[in-house]
Amino acid sequence: SLPAKLINGGIAGLIGVTCVFPIDLAKTRLQNQQNGQRMYSSMSDCLIKTIRSEGYFGMYRGAAVNLTLVTPEKAIKLAANDFFRHHLSKDGKKLTLLREMLAGCGAGTCQVIVTTPMEMLKIQLQDAGRIAAQKKLMAAQLSATAGAAEPVVEARTTATQITRELLRSKGIAGLYKGLGATLLRDVPFSIVYFPLFANLNKLGQKDPDVKAPFYVSFLAGCLAGSTAAVAVNPCDVIKTRLQSLQRGVNEDTYSGILDCTKKIWQKEGPSAFFKGAYCRALVIAPLFGIAQVVYFIGIAEFLLDLLPKHRA
Repeated sequence: SLPAKLINGGIAGLIGVTCVFPIDLAKTRLQNQQNGQRMYSSMSDCLIKTIRSEGYFGMYRGAAVNLTLVTPEKAIKLAANDFFRHHLSKDGKKLTLLREMLAGCGAGTCQVIVTTPMEMLKIQLQDAGRIAAQKKLMAAQLSATAGAAEPVVEARTTATQITRELLRSKGIAGLYKGLGATLLRDVPFSIVYFPLFANLNKLGQKDPDVKAPFYVSFLAGCLAGSTAAVAVNPCDVIKTRLQSLQRGVNEDTYSGILDCTKKIWQKEGPSAFFKGAYCRALVIAPLFGIAQVVYFIGIAEFLLDLLPKHRA
């Protein structure tokens, strides 16, 4: 049932985000730093410096936004894929690869309704620590050469404050900044992910009418997720840059997808489009592995079945 699918998708998203959020924070900070302003050399370096300067919970900045919105996001994504697969199948026959890709395309398009504002708010909170650390470093260098300087104090903002300011200044469009780049990332991701997952999962099915074991769904979700994540990483870098409202010292600003692509290529080289790719693979692999296990096990069906018995 649709309610069960939505609950399964939501539970899967909550569990997955909680497990991998620190890696996602490192990915955002690595993708946003530009040549000449590098604060972190790797994922581990980023996480160690984050803990030292912001404490353990600094790794979870922006997690509240994700935990709040990941339920509808994952629910829409997984349920939409099922919906499109069902309506694209002819008389219950096996879907062709093209139809599987079309179903994934539909799922990716639907999810951006929630994904875009969620990513927009999350990125501001995740990257705030990097910008503050950069300012502190520059202040320390200035004080070493020119004498005492005023200490830099980070003004912490919340997702609610950012939302209110964006709605006040730009309306609802402010929350959907980078919508085109989000579509450019999520639609190809879903086109790659869902058919790949479905076919990998089928390899573990002994019978077409019997679900694959949970560990097969987990491994299929991990492999399909990491493959799709790396494939669309250039689009994710562009999306992250476009959605960042605050910039570090001497960092470029961008007017759109083409301008962002051009400046990254010219100033940082082609390799810049794969910044944070291994972080993103490490985030997406367990996130979708967990999501598919929860979704296919059907925790929601079990919970919904308990309701009539409990009432009785």
